[in-house]
Amino acid sequence: MYYSFKPHKQTQRTSLFIISVIVLIYAGCTPRHSTQLTLTDPVKVNTEKGLKDYYKNYFPIGVAVNTAALHGADSALIVKEFNSVTPENDMKMGPIHPAENVYNWKNADAIVDFAVAHHIRIRGHNLLWHNQEAAWMFIGADGKPATKELLLKRLKDHIFTVMNHYKGKIYAWDVVNEAVDDSNDSTQVYRKSNWYNIFGGPEFIAAAFKFAHEADPKAKLFYNDYNSEHPVKREKIYKLLKSLVDAHIPIDGVGMQAHWKLTDPSPEELRTALNEVISLGLKVQFTELDITIRQAQNRPVPGATSMTATPDPGYTPELEARQVAQYKMVFDIFREYKKSITGVTFWNVSDRYSWLDSRGGGLAGGAAAGAATTRIVRKAYPLLFDTNLQRKKAYWAVADF
Repeated sequence: MYYSFKPHKQTQRTSLFIISVIVLIYAGCTPRHSTQLTLTDPVKVNTEKGLKDYYKNYFPIGVAVNTAALHGADSALIVKEFNSVTPENDMKMGPIHPAENVYNWKNADAIVDFAVAHHIRIRGHNLLWHNQEAAWMFIGADGKPATKELLLKRLKDHIFTVMNHYKGKIYAWDVVNEAVDDSNDSTQVYRKSNWYNIFGGPEFIAAAFKFAHEADPKAKLFYNDYNSEHPVKREKIYKLLKSLVDAHIPIDGVGMQAHWKLTDPSPEELRTALNEVISLGLKVQFTELDITIRQAQNRPVPGATSMTATPDPGYTPELEARQVAQYKMVFDIFREYKKSITGVTFWNVSDRYSWLDSRGGGLAGGAAAGAATTRIVRKAYPLLFDTNLQRKKAYWAVADF
């Protein structure tokens, strides 16, 4: 015999209500498929690769930072994408050592503490440069130009004090920055800086490397310069490096700054520069990489009375495509030379801020560091992250290989 049960209508309504609630709760707890990352999706956030992960079998990927970048969205991006940092300005001689017995450690310490806390390696930049120098160094107690002997003592004191302060935390230093002449005169190898003029020659370069090695024998020591792929300057840099190597001066490598343009350098120029440095038994780091989209503007025809300014088109698809191609080209070559390249560092975090923006958009390349900044902003858009800190197409030209 079969018994049938016919529920009461009220019971049916109650059961349907309970089932509906369960379905809604289950649906709310089930993740929706989406291509967008959210901060509430910890698995995706924690496992998505950054630049440092794509290049873990090649070389560290670094970024130049200031103290403002240690907070907020910039800091999160730095931790995710990079495994090396370089203080943009805060370790240069002028900012960190503004008077004979005064050292400004605050900003540089903050950057080092941030890096150490996040297990990020640190490059020191720099110990000797003709820009952002400490003007007091070149003046004696009598108000006259310092003697060579006094300047040498002050240089040693500076290098020992700064390197000892960060000993064990900074793995590499740009010891001497941009000491080679910029002109197309192949006979003029060295820049006529205050250092060169007081020493009466390039002796200060070897001295700086010797002091740096004495101060921290474990640190990797680099000579750093821009336009190192341009034939005339490339040969001048080679002469300097060979003289140091031949004299057994403690130098480990060369920093090629890589403030580049859409057509500069060419693949051949880049490979030639790399091969020359490697032939001396030195390593290479690309220390200040950015690729501006800006190009030289047409100059007025001689005798013309006026010239209509061309409107700034901004970051157009055509310029973007050329930047993507240039980034792909240089990183393809970087990976070919992975046995000799020990680091690649971008100069600034994103297109939101680039040092080139207040220097004509970067048309002067590395030489722009010696130019006065202006209030006129001409965006260079030179990096892999846009003004909203999002990955650009150029990012994938670097990471997708």
